Amino acid sequence: MSSMRGFASVSAAALLVGVLILASLPAGVQSIGVCYGIIGSNLPSPRDVVQLYRSSGIPSMRIYSVEPPTLNALRNSGIGLILGTTNAEVALLAASASRAASWVQTNVRPYYPGVKIDYIAVGNELTGSAAQSIPNAMRNLIDALRAVGLGDIKVSTAVRMDVLGTSFPPSAGAFAQPYMTDVARLLAITGMPLLANVYPYFAYKGNVGDIDLRYATFHPGAPPVRDSGSGLVYTNLFDAMVDAMHAALEKAGAWGVRVVVSESGWPSTGGVAATMQNARAYNQGLVDHVAHGTPKRPGPIEAYLFAMFNENQKPGEESERNFGLFYPTKAQVYPINFRGSRTANHTLA
Repeated sequence: MSSMRGFASVSAAALLVGVLILASLPAGVQSIGVCYGIIGSNLPSPRDVVQLYRSSGIPSMRIYSVEPPTLNALRNSGIGLILGTTNAEVALLAASASRAASWVQTNVRPYYPGVKIDYIAVGNELTGSAAQSIPNAMRNLIDALRAVGLGDIKVSTAVRMDVLGTSFPPSAGAFAQPYMTDVARLLAITGMPLLANVYPYFAYKGNVGDIDLRYATFHPGAPPVRDSGSGLVYTNLFDAMVDAMHAALEKAGAWGVRVVVSESGWPSTGGVAATMQNARAYNQGLVDHVAHGTPKRPGPIEAYLFAMFNENQKPGEESERNFGLFYPTKAQVYPINFRGSRTANHTLA
């Protein structure tokens, strides 16, 4: 999760409806996972963390690099996993098929299937020239996994907001760079989803005068917004951002590609509209929303909340250190029901 989420280069109009993503799973499947960041000096042990996932009813986890203590703690837990490569590894994986094969032998085969690795994320929010290596790195990892009989593990990349050059209205969504078209077509050929980090919080923060807080936080009383291009009506900003990505995928010729929301969240303190009430309203709202999908793509969806813990060593604004659902003591920052709740408190502050 980068501190700016790519919004510095996005227009105010794009901010109004967002620039990212969400997605549907195969019919009948829905899931809320939680990202497990470790940029903190006081976090519980991986074994305690896995136990907290299980006792809280959290079925899936995302980690951002190969962490053997975490992978060992996950063995036979039944928790699904997004396993990330580091950004520094992407160019190396792209340049060498043998490097990709070695990565799989070292970082996947010793753990799978005891660790339920659902996805490998090739980098997180890569930008600039480094992002050009993503398609080749994905191809090499896909080939390496298939060569050892692990082709069921899906390979994708996690993108941020500014992969879209156009996002308002959602039906106008389009990719800004040619490499994303290559990524989209590769995903279409292989039947794998796009991972996307979706943050209505930063859209709202950057355009407080134009975005209704209720619209940004799943409040049931938010005034709806109509897409002038498609005629679809949006009752929350998250759906509008997701459908902008769906439109971009379609324009790239990747009609059938699903989108998994690999990060989304709201800070509880330290920034504009960063309160416990707003964080709970957004995060519980997202949990409750995943069964329904978006106006463009109805049906169950998969999303990962950011993040499991407040991380006291994250750089940037104070809000960056306060996206956690739990304190390092394992106490909840605010009540949240990961199985969904029809009684979420929608009071805003």
